[in-house]
Amino acid sequence: MSGVSLTILGATGSVGSQTLDLIARHPGRWRVEALTANSDVDGLAAAARATGARYAAIGDARAYGALKAALAGTGTEVAAGADAVREAGAREAEIVLTAIVGAAGLAPTLAAVARGARLAIANKETLVCAGPVVRAAARASGSVLLPVDSEHNAIFQVFDHAAPQRVRKVVLTASGGPFRQWDRAAMGQASVKDACNHPVWSMGAKISIDSATLMNKGLELIEAEQLFDVGPDRLDVIVHPQSVVHSMVEYVDGSVLAQMGTPDMRIPIAYALAWPERVETPCARLDLAAIGNLSFEAPDLERFPALALAWAALRAGGSAPCILNAANEVAVAAFIAGQVGFLDIADIVAAVLDRLGSAPLEGLEAVLAADSAARRTTEAVVKERAR
Repeated sequence: MSGVSLTILGATGSVGSQTLDLIARHPGRWRVEALTANSDVDGLAAAARATGARYAAIGDARAYGALKAALAGTGTEVAAGADAVREAGAREAEIVLTAIVGAAGLAPTLAAVARGARLAIANKETLVCAGPVVRAAARASGSVLLPVDSEHNAIFQVFDHAAPQRVRKVVLTASGGPFRQWDRAAMGQASVKDACNHPVWSMGAKISIDSATLMNKGLELIEAEQLFDVGPDRLDVIVHPQSVVHSMVEYVDGSVLAQMGTPDMRIPIAYALAWPERVETPCARLDLAAIGNLSFEAPDLERFPALALAWAALRAGGSAPCILNAANEVAVAAFIAGQVGFLDIADIVAAVLDRLGSAPLEGLEAVLAADSAARRTTEAVVKERAR
């Protein structure tokens, strides 16, 4: 078969679905090797049938029979469970797009990096939790790391990779989320629906809530430090409600280069999949005259303490970013379940960071141990604070 071989880890989520849309628009350019999903049997089966995927893995082992039946007669190899998802990353594909939400994407992502695949990263937790481990594996294998997050993809496009010493500052933009103009009292009464009502982007519940707390931007700061190796002092965040400027790079001569575009994730996905080329997308073209004005403001760390927690974890290093991420995942899940309030999310994360501190991380086992300890501790804190 012709085309560049491609695996999608997390094929039924928002990023995975938009990736499949781009594949369908460019028949013959990419050939799908493997697809994974956590529990969406119908979505995974439909995607495997549409793309002719050679391998389909469902994370929920109990769903094996249903997936097997759904793909009967297609020739697609079917598997289930965490090891099966990891196998998807290890299979021979030139590009692996990793879009599994949370730390669950770490093992299959590392499997792809270890064999030298080009990695299109839409799972920020991979670099937040295990950045040094992933980077070391990439150096050893020759794997190329290409960010899919709109902010990091924007930086990648305007960053001087040949001479990073010329970069003075990397500036990530943030929309400000749905609560940008809410006071703390109002946020304290916010519902899950309120938190998921993002003013610009259409995303899943977890990342939408992270955008509402600004934890998403904090995780992106940590990811940017790993991707571009500029250090915490050369990173900054600015709130930009229109989400037209996706991020900026300031140079030592005072020049600032920005990547701009309509807020459509298919633009950075297409860039990562086609790199170093570019391909057509169906995205709306940027009309600055229609937009009229672009505004910017400093983030409010008092109303959005999650961003300050991320800054602190970034500077602490070691296991702190991993603990931050795991604690946030558990706290957000508790908020979705109605166990805690919106403002409790950052408070819970802060309590867990205080209890566990930071320790050196060497290898995947240490990362997984830190992640597990953080989750156990966070569950205990959630019980203490449960409504």
